Amino acid sequence: MVTPEKIESMQRSWLQLVQPLNVKIATVYDTFDYLVRSYSETHRHYHTLEHIGEMLKITGKLGRGLPYAIELSLAVWYHDVVYDPRSKTNEEDSAKVAGEQLAILGVEPHQRSIVQELILATKHDANNTCQLAEAEVLIDADLAILGASEARYARYASDIRKEYAWVPEEEYRSGRRAVLEGFLKRPAIYRTAWLLAEGEERARTNMATELERL
Repeated sequence: MVTPEKIESMQRSWLQLVQPLNVKIATVYDTFDYLVRSYSETHRHYHTLEHIGEMLKITGKLGRGLPYAIELSLAVWYHDVVYDPRSKTNEEDSAKVAGEQLAILGVEPHQRSIVQELILATKHDANNTCQLAEAEVLIDADLAILGASEARYARYASDIRKEYAWVPEEEYRSGRRAVLEGFLKRPAIYRTAWLLAEGEERARTNMATELERL
């Protein structure tokens, strides 16, 4: 759960993030409020501000010193701004909203384009050709939950089920098994050296345990 105090802290971080971009100050608070409303939608249980906060901690660590570190943080904020579990175009829709919102803020076009490219990289399909190091960091941060503690992972798995509450139980179990098996078949889940060392083994254990329970 994200407390009001945490939201205030996130707002301060948002202001610090966009300040170097010479954005229109009058729109900074409006865009933050838009993000909070989006990530607080009632159908969300995992894809919330908590998820954003967790990702920002990781990208802050792994993205330090990268040429597009600011764009990376903006991509974290916007990568799930549109989230409908029934949709297959959430990433494309989120990238579109990011472009629109960042334009309102006054972010330069080339920076908006990089943010959108990074967001599309989180789709995890064969059509993604983004070669930026920032994309590897963003994708790993998005998947870091797989290597979380046993208790945090269990809550994540439960929250994902809530987001798919409209799916019949057997159908959900089948689909979820396919997702987990797909990850476990990968030679490596993570791309960055830090998460490979810190989370790979735990992620595989977490997913194998969930598979047993399914």
